[in-house]
Amino acid sequence: MYGRRASQLLKEQASCEAGQLTPFNSDAFEQVIKECDEHNLQLRSLIRKIEDQNLDIQTTRNEDHFGAVIHHLSLIRNKRCLMAYMYNRAEIIQSLRWKLGPVLPQEIQEKLNYLEEEYFKNHSTVIESYMSEMDIDLTVDMVPPKDPYIRVRVLDEIGEVCLDDHSISLSKHSLHFLRRTDAEPFISQGLMEEFVE
Repeated sequence: MYGRRASQLLKEQASCEAGQLTPFNSDAFEQVIKECDEHNLQLRSLIRKIEDQNLDIQTTRNEDHFGAVIHHLSLIRNKRCLMAYMYNRAEIIQSLRWKLGPVLPQEIQEKLNYLEEEYFKNHSTVIESYMSEMDIDLTVDMVPPKDPYIRVRVLDEIGEVCLDDHSISLSKHSLHFLRRTDAEPFISQGLMEEFVE
């Protein structure tokens, strides 16, 4: 039945928890593309039939005209469903870059198709390029901090680290008072945590 596969793609994505990806459904996606090709062939055939009868396409209102309209509207519907599916996935992929950084975990990579993997890499490259050009790290402080300094506990041996204004030894279980921007990369890697009393 026409249109069922396209709506299944959207329902599949909608059934997933917000911000999460389902594996890319290439089978359903390809079936919708094939269905679009069928609609396109039928539409062209009906238009050619109207033209062969020397009827005006703009004013003719017969079964061929209405059949052409149905195939045209079906094409538009399928196209919109495919675009919504891809747009939703692209938005999630972009948000994953901000949440997880430039490398995705294997379980998420397995849910992407090749073009989505390339999209993620290109998106990451653009962000990295912009941040280096502007000399700013946009991945820290996604929520504006109340205080630029935080207390942190080192969870794993890090060693001697050069910060912007000084050098510091970050040994396991030590407590430090650091600038949030200096601590964020270590926190996101799981090497330290914010210490709250």
